[in-house]
Amino acid sequence: MSYGILALIVAVGLLGPLLAGLPTRFAPPAVIVEIAAGIVIGRTGTRTIDATQPTLAFLADIGFALLMFIVATKLPLRDARLRGAVRRGLWATAVTVGLAIAAAPAVAAVTGLHRPSMLAVLIASSSCAIVLPTIGTGAHDEAMLVTIVWVSLADVVTVLAVPFVLSTGGFGRALSGALLVVASAIAIGLLLRRMIGLERVEALRDASHRLGWAVDLRFSLLVLFTLAWIAERFDTSALLAGFAAGVMVSLLGEPRRVADQLIGLGEGFFVPLFFVVLGARLDLRALVDSRDDLLLLALLTIAATVVPMTAAAIVRLPTASGLLAAAEMGVPSAVASLGLATGALQPGQAAAIMGAAALSLGAAAVGAARLGVHRSVNPRAPDDEG
Repeated sequence: MSYGILALIVAVGLLGPLLAGLPTRFAPPAVIVEIAAGIVIGRTGTRTIDATQPTLAFLADIGFALLMFIVATKLPLRDARLRGAVRRGLWATAVTVGLAIAAAPAVAAVTGLHRPSMLAVLIASSSCAIVLPTIGTGAHDEAMLVTIVWVSLADVVTVLAVPFVLSTGGFGRALSGALLVVASAIAIGLLLRRMIGLERVEALRDASHRLGWAVDLRFSLLVLFTLAWIAERFDTSALLAGFAAGVMVSLLGEPRRVADQLIGLGEGFFVPLFFVVLGARLDLRALVDSRDDLLLLALLTIAATVVPMTAAAIVRLPTASGLLAAAEMGVPSAVASLGLATGALQPGQAAAIMGAAALSLGAAAVGAARLGVHRSVNPRAPDDEG
């Protein structure tokens, strides 16, 4: 590990926003470019970087936790307009999960990836970080509000399920760790709620803002790393730590500066590094050489599109809603990263999973076009939320 390697990763990661910002509707999403750059300089390509190097892997883990934090802050938990859509959104989520559970054993039997629970999570997943910036936060009809609730719930359910379907330390221990992380996040959230507005606290924050102490950022990192430490001790995942911290911030709403600073740190360095390193871990040669892995790519792509479209039809939502709900990136990234780290996945299988996730963005783009939404389907594009 050296500064030269870090400089290279930052340089190739910079290609993501540069290409995503091209003035064309066919500009690739930043995350796809970052993963592709990692593939070029990693295991599949030049092998310039070693994604298994401990320091680099640890930095990528931090990026993973920050990615989950950012995903959670996209959840519209304080949007009062969505309350009337919760019932149908829950029904759509339940139908999606049920269909995914039914389809997963067939995919497992045909592809040789004998982990139906993992496949069910992948098929059922969706992504607020992609869908919400795509459709914006303006006025929506009832169907679109239901879709937002559906995507949000599917995102939450599948994110929380990932540590359990990949658990290597036993379900009971993983559950204990998850409950402890959630309880700790709730306790910290309640403490923050009581502290916000206190004269001494606000005076310290104002002084920090004037003098550049970055107290908000330091405290945010303390919370995130403490939750990640708890998760690690119980053989779960930093995924839960980042997600729990993000949900806490999303529910509190304030202080927004805390979220903005942590998101800035993640988007500026750690999250692009995570995706570049993830790309470097993938082995496209193994994918191309394996009939089972190519079949996994095809069937995952089909199932992850057909299942939400079928759920949309059952719940009487537009086809476009099902196509939007097919968009995914956070959960497949988590499964691929954790699966490679724990040995639960082979490099070709992880490449198939990420390939299916990339293709899901195309389905979401079609759904957005059918709704007349002229936005880039980009997980990290600027959105209307500010």
